[in-house]
Amino acid sequence: MNKTAYCFVSISPVRAENKDQSEIVTQLLFGEIIHILEMHEPWFKIKTYFDNYEGWIDSKHVHFLTEKEMKRWLGGLTIQYNLLETIKTPWGVQRIVKGSYVPSFKELFFKIGEDKFEYISSQVEKIPSSIFQTAEDYLNSPYLWGGKSPFGIDCSGFTQQVFRFYDINLPRDAAQQLEHGLEIEFDDLQEGDVAFFKNKAGKTTHVGILDGKGHIIHSSGHVRIDFFTNQGIINSENKSLTHQLNCIKRM
Repeated sequence: MNKTAYCFVSISPVRAENKDQSEIVTQLLFGEIIHILEMHEPWFKIKTYFDNYEGWIDSKHVHFLTEKEMKRWLGGLTIQYNLLETIKTPWGVQRIVKGSYVPSFKELFFKIGEDKFEYISSQVEKIPSSIFQTAEDYLNSPYLWGGKSPFGIDCSGFTQQVFRFYDINLPRDAAQQLEHGLEIEFDDLQEGDVAFFKNKAGKTTHVGILDGKGHIIHSSGHVRIDFFTNQGIINSENKSLTHQLNCIKRM
């Protein structure tokens, strides 16, 4: 099957199986491109365009695109930095969240395929030069397995979204992200480096972003800042070791 589509709702859950009770493995945000692998109404099995992640979505959350329409949309994309923007759509007023895919040149009107959109409220976006500062904008966002938005995000979704603002397209899962970047010694780390953590079996299960000054920001219960040592993460409240360090990467 050679069908492409885009997510037109604000946030769409991607599930492990084609049923509402199935766990969320990731999310689609507005404007995100997908390839459709199978169609079993009301479910589509999809693969995400940017990180090749597979899962099942509600077919009512996407609109089809021709190959030409897809290429036109991909040719002028950026990532929304503001927490919320309000747009007028053919189906009514809609809010889209930080991390959504929007036009690089922020004009009042834009199209995705045949769908026409208009910004109702729009603020000037200013992305910090510091990756850690950008990460701090997600502070206290609740942990959500498979989440990718400020209203619920997991550890690898958090690092993936933060780095996308700087045109670094990391894979979806922590173990996949581990395969990227240059490994750094603890004594050479700097702001923006990424630390990976392992469980007792040695499997990579957690990831966070370093400030280069002894702290890490990561999604654990919620997005929080804790102490970072050569052993791992030290909880800033009870001073216990919560995650064992695997390695540090520079992306």
